[in-house]
Amino acid sequence: MCSATARTDRAKPNAPGRPKDMGKRAAILDAAKRLFVELGYDGVSMDQIAAAAGVSKLTVYSHFGDKDALFAASARAYCEQRLPAELFAANPDVPLRERMLEIAQAFYAMVSSPEAVAGHRILCTPQMADSPVPTIFWEAGPKRVQGEFADLLRRRMEAGELEIDDVSRAASQFFTLLKGDQHARLVMGCGEAPCREEARKHVAASVDMFLRAYARRDATP
Repeated sequence: MCSATARTDRAKPNAPGRPKDMGKRAAILDAAKRLFVELGYDGVSMDQIAAAAGVSKLTVYSHFGDKDALFAASARAYCEQRLPAELFAANPDVPLRERMLEIAQAFYAMVSSPEAVAGHRILCTPQMADSPVPTIFWEAGPKRVQGEFADLLRRRMEAGELEIDDVSRAASQFFTLLKGDQHARLVMGCGEAPCREEARKHVAASVDMFLRAYARRDATP
């Protein structure tokens, strides 16, 4: 009786629903981000990710379910790392233009990074045409960023700093403006990332153009 109880107690940590090992989860995400960039989506197996993370394949599936979900989680983790939620937090003490410059600089640095450029190239391959992966990526990354920025715009509208008829459209316009033609050239391999000063000028000009379109005329950004 006592030995049976002991066996039951020892089995409890493996029961479904127990807390996940966050260290292993982080290792899996790091390995997945690196391998997806290096080998492409189709070139990476869950076995490879498990080996690179130093965990079992069962552990990878336990945390993420399947490769699509792991890709989505990798995209989300990368976006959240480069564009943390704190950037979009309500903080009326920070001037509007200053807050938008912080977001714009972080976004431009993210999309211009080698990792992000490689990821966009993966999404543009013919193999992705009939795949759910681009939609998964969109939901996990760009849609989240645009949604949080749209919420920030609404809060600034309530504060009387902006006048926007279609907030979702304005949020999309902001990030499209920031990408400009340079991002497309990077993805196509026919350009290089601009120097820091040129990037700063581009970001500032994009923010100022957005504010000229949507700032209240009687408000100070």
